Amino acid sequence: MSPHRTPDASPARPPHTTGWRVPAWAAGAALAVWLAASPSAHAADAPAAPVKPAKAAQPTQVIKKHRAKPVVRKKAHVRTDSEPDVVTYGHRDDVMRFGAEVAARQGLDVAWVQAALARSRYVPSVAKLIMPPPAGTAKNWAAYRERFIEPRRIAAGVAFWQANERWLAQAEQVYGVPAEIVIGIVGVETLYGQHLGGYRVIDALATLSFDFPVGRKDRSVFFKDELEQWLVLSHREGQDPVALKGSYAGALGLPQFMPSSVIKYAVDFDGDGHIDLHTNGADVIGSVAHYLAEFGWQRGLPTHLEVTAPTDTSERAALLVPDIVPSFTAQQFIEHGAVFGSEAELARIGGPAGSTRLALVELQNGEAAPTHVAGTANFYAITRYNWSSYYAMAVIELGAAVRRAR
Repeated sequence: MSPHRTPDASPARPPHTTGWRVPAWAAGAALAVWLAASPSAHAADAPAAPVKPAKAAQPTQVIKKHRAKPVVRKKAHVRTDSEPDVVTYGHRDDVMRFGAEVAARQGLDVAWVQAALARSRYVPSVAKLIMPPPAGTAKNWAAYRERFIEPRRIAAGVAFWQANERWLAQAEQVYGVPAEIVIGIVGVETLYGQHLGGYRVIDALATLSFDFPVGRKDRSVFFKDELEQWLVLSHREGQDPVALKGSYAGALGLPQFMPSSVIKYAVDFDGDGHIDLHTNGADVIGSVAHYLAEFGWQRGLPTHLEVTAPTDTSERAALLVPDIVPSFTAQQFIEHGAVFGSEAELARIGGPAGSTRLALVELQNGEAAPTHVAGTANFYAITRYNWSSYYAMAVIELGAAVRRAR
């Protein structure tokens, strides 16, 4: 998920937003999803293998496994021979201080908080996966697109749509978000629940809070806030904060909400008194639509228009300055030399004289010519789910492909 901004307009009031429930089986979810729900800088949004970060500061408690019995260095929790070598946060002073501060701020029992943190573990692969692509890695929209607009995912999307048609229609009525956009997000995030993530949420968040890798902008403050919200959420719902699994960035359920987003945006869309983002399609659909509405989704507005970018490099550069933030009218696009795909499509935003703001979105295609679209406020709203124009286009095109397949 992304950090939250004040919405441009208030959506319809959502249904109940308390009583989140996670079924016990969710703790054994499959391998981590390829994409963290936590945002990354837009400049690093193209897919690529992450670089190996410099070695992070190690927690104090190390437990080594041997064939006969575990050998413990310093004080640590008792382990069985069946457990692999792990590095726990144990009673590291800075971690325990953090726990005491969280307990004081949130009115939680300090012993409960510190005990949960003491069971959390440093996970090297989490620190590796959070890294951006190597410098100079070429972005490639065509290759990125192929990962999501493919037969298996489309077929799963059709099945999910058919099983939840009522809730998709209701979400569009309440929040103005079309079914295909919700379908696209759930499909890109977790392949409709098939890839929920294999990392313990507390381990992922603790690793990124206390040992954020060097080599990219330090986002440990963001992850400490998410770790705090995870403890609050677990306590509120009577869940073991160490049990549940999610993505390598600590995201949860079919929509891959970060803990703070579960608290703020998840809704009990079917009114059964609980919020379940792991098995309840109604709650998943309502929560995704509510999130987008809170971040500025405009009912009836297309996500983008087809456009040919100006051939003059200076004119094109002028339109690209605001990046994906909608900043220009259609008339200003035309004055800079851009050409829209059709008059009919342009009419959807009021024609050249309309007040709708657009952004020239550029998607690199490796050594081939880039792809351009004119993104609206709704395109921008999707990027608030994940800060990436590539992600937003994948969501849009997957949703459209599933709609056609129906």
